[in-house]
Amino acid sequence: MARSAVVADGELRGEIGQGLCIFVGVGKDDGDWDVEWLAGKILGLRVFSDGDGKMNLNVSQVGGSLLIVSQFTLYGDCRKGMRPSYDAAMPTDRARGLYDAFTERCALAGLPVVSGVFQADMAVTIENDGPVTLLLDSKKAF
Repeated sequence: MARSAVVADGELRGEIGQGLCIFVGVGKDDGDWDVEWLAGKILGLRVFSDGDGKMNLNVSQVGGSLLIVSQFTLYGDCRKGMRPSYDAAMPTDRARGLYDAFTERCALAGLPVVSGVFQADMAVTIENDGPVTLLLDSKKAF
C-alpha cells in the first residue's frame, strides 16, 4: 500500500506512507491465540516488491508502517435476507480488549503503528499499490 489515513469525528487520527492498512474484525470465538497468529502472519507476509519486482519482502524489510482500523462489519453475514447479520462478531466490550492486544502486539515489532478509534464512525483513505488486498482468517489457519 502506498499510503493510508483514518479520520474519526472529523479529526485525522493517523496516516502512514508505505505499509499495511489492516482492518480488524473480532469474532465471538476469538482469543489470545488468534491475536498472536494474525500478528505474526501479517508482520511476516512477503507482499512488497524486491529489486526484481517480486513480492518477496515484508513490511519491516521495506521500512513500512501499520495503520490498524477496527471493522466489525467484516463479520457481516449477508447470506440471508437483505440486512447483514452481525451475530458472529464479538460484543464490543470484549472485542475492544482483543483489538487493543492486536495493536500492541504489532507495535512490539518496532514498526510505526497508528490506529483508528474503536467503535467510532471513521473515514479511511487507502491508496493501494497494485492493488493488493488480502483476507486473513485465523479460524482458517490450518
